[in-house]
Amino acid sequence: MTNTSFLDKIATVLIQNYSDKLSETIVVLPNKRAKVFLIEALKKQVSNNILSPKIISIQDFIQDIAAVRTVDPIELLFEFYEVYLSVTEKSKQQTFELFANWAKTLLQDFNEIDRYLLDPSYVLSYLKDIEDIKKWGIEVENKTQLLENYIDFWKLLPNYYQSLYAHLLKKGIGYQGLIYREAVNNLNHFSSALQKQQFIFAGFNALNAAEEKIVQQLIASDQAKIYWDVDQTFLNDPYHDAGLFVRRFKSSWKHYKSNPFEWIVDDFSKTKNIQVIGTPKTIGQAKITGSIIEKIILDDPTATLDKVAVVLGEENLLVPLLYALPATVGALNITMGYSGKNNPAQILIAKLFKMHTNALSRKNSSYVFYYKDVLDVLTHPLVEPYALTNNLVKIINQNNYTFIAHNKLLELSENSSKLFLLLFQKWEKGSIPVLQTISELLQTIKSNLSNDNEEEKITKAFVFAIFKVINKLINYYSKHEHIDKIETLYAIYKQVIDLAEVSFEGEPLNGLQIMGVLESRVLDFETVIVTSMNEGKFPAGKSQNSFIPYDVKKELGLPTFKEKDAIYTYHFYHLLQRAKNIYLLYNTESEGLDAGEKSRFITQLEVEKQPNHTLTHEIYNAVLPETAYQPMVIPKSEAVLLRLKEIAENGFSPSALTSYIRNPIQFYFQKILRIREVEEVEENIALNTLGTIIHETLKVLYEPFIGKFISENDILNGFKKIDDEVLKQFKLVYKEGEIKKGRNLLAFEVAKRNVSNFLKVELESIKNGDAIKILALEQTFERILNHPSLPFPVLIKGNVDRIEERNGIIRIIDYKTGKVEKAGVTLKSWKGLTEDIKNDKIIQVLAYAYMFEKEANNKPIEAGIISFKNLRGGFLPFNFKEEKNENTVINTEILDNYLVQMILLLNEILDETIPFKEKV
Repeated sequence: MTNTSFLDKIATVLIQNYSDKLSETIVVLPNKRAKVFLIEALKKQVSNNILSPKIISIQDFIQDIAAVRTVDPIELLFEFYEVYLSVTEKSKQQTFELFANWAKTLLQDFNEIDRYLLDPSYVLSYLKDIEDIKKWGIEVENKTQLLENYIDFWKLLPNYYQSLYAHLLKKGIGYQGLIYREAVNNLNHFSSALQKQQFIFAGFNALNAAEEKIVQQLIASDQAKIYWDVDQTFLNDPYHDAGLFVRRFKSSWKHYKSNPFEWIVDDFSKTKNIQVIGTPKTIGQAKITGSIIEKIILDDPTATLDKVAVVLGEENLLVPLLYALPATVGALNITMGYSGKNNPAQILIAKLFKMHTNALSRKNSSYVFYYKDVLDVLTHPLVEPYALTNNLVKIINQNNYTFIAHNKLLELSENSSKLFLLLFQKWEKGSIPVLQTISELLQTIKSNLSNDNEEEKITKAFVFAIFKVINKLINYYSKHEHIDKIETLYAIYKQVIDLAEVSFEGEPLNGLQIMGVLESRVLDFETVIVTSMNEGKFPAGKSQNSFIPYDVKKELGLPTFKEKDAIYTYHFYHLLQRAKNIYLLYNTESEGLDAGEKSRFITQLEVEKQPNHTLTHEIYNAVLPETAYQPMVIPKSEAVLLRLKEIAENGFSPSALTSYIRNPIQFYFQKILRIREVEEVEENIALNTLGTIIHETLKVLYEPFIGKFISENDILNGFKKIDDEVLKQFKLVYKEGEIKKGRNLLAFEVAKRNVSNFLKVELESIKNGDAIKILALEQTFERILNHPSLPFPVLIKGNVDRIEERNGIIRIIDYKTGKVEKAGVTLKSWKGLTEDIKNDKIIQVLAYAYMFEKEANNKPIEAGIISFKNLRGGFLPFNFKEEKNENTVINTEILDNYLVQMILLLNEILDETIPFKEKV
């Protein structure tokens, strides 16, 4: 019998010892999952039909004895708040949010006190005494109101407990501890009422005081038997945590003074192949799990996978694992709920809460949304395809709406769909209308999803999970209407969503078994793959969610983190107990939230290695090519060459040429494929927007003087127009964007300052005797470049900010809002002009000079930059520097040398044999 599984052994006991009274036998197991496997084990033992014994979980069994319904954590919190309000002075009552922060911890302590059958008045008074001692040294006159309230809180704990207990009992509901205490109180009545029933407790490890008392009393009255599943390796080692609880029970239970302890097995020391595998990240563990299963199938194609279990240390590994499984895996059974958190429906509801709570918190007379909140909702995958709001998103982006009033949003959205109206319905009438709106919204989303598409079917399951949670909240709020703040609702929703799980359907007895740690209890598998074997994950870290200090817990016999670790230890070693092939996977990555020191269980296996165990340790890393990133290379197809010819006919701008120098792939995307940047709301004014505003303001101020000489008076009049003109340009360029506060107000002032400083420099020049005649502003010029080496004529075309005649010299000026120094427009050698992007400004201003040359009427030309961040530098002309000689006048020789370089560049761009190659 030692080689069979634990449930097979229980089935044998049932058939051999209880065959004549199976219908009166109740088998109590640690969880519900094992029931299916026990029934299957019973089927193997009999050839004819028999009545199955009743098989229930320990939770259901205790609930039957107590005759009290379990209350879920959120309903319990609501009920506790009602009790709290009834026993607390009105002046000291807290809001629900503040109350919930400490109430959850206190309820956890109440639960433990009851499960371990302690005297609540004694324990809670003990806590109050500890706090009194802590404050002992403080003089009466120094005690503040805050301190008094704090001490009062500890005094009230026994009252909170008694009032809550009585309140819940009156309603016939209770938390786990209350149910356990009531079960113990009701045990005599229960056992006498069911004298004919026989109970079999199977596969337990840790029992709390209430469970111990119930089991021992039923055993003593000859109504029950208990069968443990403990290996002698752990039981006989006084320091091994896997046997911690069973050693205590074996030595302390009166029953075992005269009766044998059943069962002690010797399975763990048998032959086992244990492979410890470290790999980076969660995805690495999923991939390796998939490859292990694939190898199992390849080694024996006829084998079924029902003796293979994948135990997930973290539930978020489930989805990556499902993608990593080989296609040859047929039947699959997932015995774990998948969290409702972070699925598309839940994320949408979270975004809705954020958008509406932000709108409510602004406390304006109108209901105002922030554009990012609106776009987050409108572009969500469950909304975008169905709400018909693409045009609205475009309007918001184009017009730079930063804050949008509710009525304005409805006005901008023409022919609003039902989905859109539900999303943006005001949340001003309280929590229940909000929840009803969300409920209707989820139903609308569900109706939009198809049953034919697998992914949409999964999304539907998540939508339904959230829908059930929302309806549960409607039920809670209908009973507790005074807790009615949207912020409170969101806080409660975030807690409830943790309880929302999507269950998977599968064949529980066929194929690969995927489960969580707790679901593996009582079950035995030949091959076990355990993931997330990292310290802090498996076992979980030391979390002290309690008001009861460690030493007090120790004294009172309450479980501490040591006992919780021992429970994990038992689960882990029980998984390994009868397995032959074991794979333990952990994350080697030392950065991030799931970062990784390997679990102490792995170290323990290595240190306490059994003689018959083969233990190997491997580290798997993804194999990367020698050069992880290859530069993009795009050959020139016929279509590309046709597009290049089209650009040549319409005009190469200086910026297009410099974009090619910067990165040929950038040129390819922008000019050949014509891919533009996505239009987005510019919340803070970008530099290029600021530059446009300054350019346009200067154009408007100087336009009246085109073809004329400027006087001092003209400039002085210009100063008066700066404020109005900059504001006007801001509204034209930035549209509905906010400019009256924050960084945008600073940008607005910077624009005014730049224009003003420019006019001051101009005024100073005129006062010093400069004769300035404006020839052109923001004007487009072009010139065809013909050369025998070019495959066809190329038009050079560009927009020049300003052309003036100053003291008889033509000046071609390009404004730059950024900082430019003299070195940026100084050239020492023509060679390599088009190979270095730092020459971009030289290429640009010389292109303008080349285009304007014929219109200069043989007057000397200078071309250069005026930098608004370097106005003291004045006009920075292109200058060619040979040794110590500088030449700023652009003559024929300079233009000829420039064109030689430009023709080389254009030939490279137009040459069909030279591909576009990314610069990295």
